[in-house]
Amino acid sequence: MSDLNNKKLIPKIYCLRYNEGGCDRRKCTALKLKKFNLLKIIPSIRNSLKKAIILNPFSRNELSVDDRNLILKYGLIVLDCSWKNLIKLREFKWINGRRLPPLIAANPVNYGKWEKLSSAEAIAAALFITKFEENANLILSKFSWGEEFIRINNLK
Repeated sequence: MSDLNNKKLIPKIYCLRYNEGGCDRRKCTALKLKKFNLLKIIPSIRNSLKKAIILNPFSRNELSVDDRNLILKYGLIVLDCSWKNLIKLREFKWINGRRLPPLIAANPVNYGKWEKLSSAEAIAAALFITKFEENANLILSKFSWGEEFIRINNLK
């Protein structure tokens, strides 16, 4: 997996937080990933980010390996918000909105629940699906439950 310059292809990962003040900062996986410089928190989706893949559980289109080039070119955006706020986002129609297949959470807050993924789990799942396994493993390596997420969802 290399480009013309023989460098590793590293997708840009972004997080749009609708959670300000609404989540426990100690448990927020997006903020932890930001500390490790594995994602960038963005205030809004504009300019070229409008063409990025946006993980949206209400999208009609499921993420697939075919989305890999869009992620490389424009990036991957996860929406970090409570499920209550997520319902409000149903009305937004993003060009490249994609939903993940049904997956089981391994994070301590929602362990064993279908489709209640943390931001880190959603990002890692998207990276596995689009064949960025090394990046997905790096994301999950920052969490004690990362290997469990891979195991219970059969992602290897």
